Amino acid sequence: MRAMRAKGFNGYGDLEMVNLPKPQISNGKVLVRMTAAGVTPLDHTILSGQYPKAKAPLVLGNEGAGVVEDGGGTEFPAGSRVMFTGVYGVAQDGTYSEWLAVRKQNLCLIPKAVDDVTAAGVPVAYLTAQMALDLAGFQAGKTVLAPAIGGSVGNATTQLARALGAKHAVSSTTNHKKAGQAKALGFEEVVDLSAETLSGGVRRITEGYGADIVIDAIGGEILSEALSTLALGGSLTTLGYSAGRKATIDLTDLIWKRASMKSFSLFAQPQAAWEKAWNTIVPLLQSGAIKPIVAKTFPLAEAADALRYLVEDRPFGRVILSI
Repeated sequence: MRAMRAKGFNGYGDLEMVNLPKPQISNGKVLVRMTAAGVTPLDHTILSGQYPKAKAPLVLGNEGAGVVEDGGGTEFPAGSRVMFTGVYGVAQDGTYSEWLAVRKQNLCLIPKAVDDVTAAGVPVAYLTAQMALDLAGFQAGKTVLAPAIGGSVGNATTQLARALGAKHAVSSTTNHKKAGQAKALGFEEVVDLSAETLSGGVRRITEGYGADIVIDAIGGEILSEALSTLALGGSLTTLGYSAGRKATIDLTDLIWKRASMKSFSLFAQPQAAWEKAWNTIVPLLQSGAIKPIVAKTFPLAEAADALRYLVEDRPFGRVILSI
């Protein structure tokens, strides 16, 4: 089978097309013929040598969609369209390939209303967003801030919060063009950071109240500013660092507001949390209440270009490999 494998972790040039044996299934795994793979910042982190636990050579790809060929039983019979994520492309070969042996507990049936390319970019972003909202105690009527409307988790959190009845589902962008794109797509509560500060924009939108819940996948200075937007008793969950691994915070943003700050890691969550999240996400996908955005697709052979586009061009929406 064809696969895009990293021979080392020294950048885009280390990705190469190779021919590998078709995987054999055992120990409850399901053979999936891949149709599309999501391209994520984690893939770039690994390829650039910033994730020391990964070992080369490694087929990248942390999430994807495909068709069950064998091993799915009655729950996922042959021909079922599925989407999934897991430790693929991290601790074992991943989704940048024509076939993959997938743990059954990682699989989710793709709703009929969703095509495979769109589905390939759903698992990481929407599972992360929904579980983080659950852990933060989200309920209808809460105000949520999720910076980076064009990013995967920022957009997913905004869409989920809005669909689930948030009073305000606020996001942001540092790019004036993206602010226009967001508005055209129906995202009205987006702070244009080229025109106002994050705290100022959140105060304006919420009429001075602030955010009950912040889900931050950006880190760096954005985290520092997001913390200052918290309402009394609010919480901030940090789960990414594309804008920087270090941030300086004002402790009074926590102390005076009796607020809290915590971290989140998708793959540290129990299976029950995954199942609960999928049970929330799938009906919303089927009904169209949430609509994942795909910015661009690339063929499998152009995986390096896809990663470069994601990291350097910072598109509005997901980047997907068609297989």
